[in-house]
Amino acid sequence: MRVTLLKGKIHRATVTDANIDYEGSLTVDATLLEAAGILPWELIHVWDITRGTRLVTYAMVGEPNSGVVCVNGAGAHLVKPGDLVIVAAFCELEVEEARRHSPRIVRVDSRNQIIR
Repeated sequence: MRVTLLKGKIHRATVTDANIDYEGSLTVDATLLEAAGILPWELIHVWDITRGTRLVTYAMVGEPNSGVVCVNGAGAHLVKPGDLVIVAAFCELEVEEARRHSPRIVRVDSRNQIIR
């Protein structure tokens, strides 16, 4: 049997931009994606703490150490610049693997710089 677990998340990131005229996705600072173990083009969940909205999209790589968190496409109707969000990715593991699994949790400050 396989189970779905949290693989990694970026906790309380501040949205820096929203671009409704794009196909879709979330552009995230490459340093944050790497720290959370989230790959380019990977399926992600975006949970807006400020508004209570949620969306599912994919990750795109932004400039390293830029702090960019930009919502693109239709998601820009749900999430606005200045909102606090959680970005989460999941993985499927066998139960025995899951018992040993630890997700990568990245906490950031108001400028989306890693604090731990």
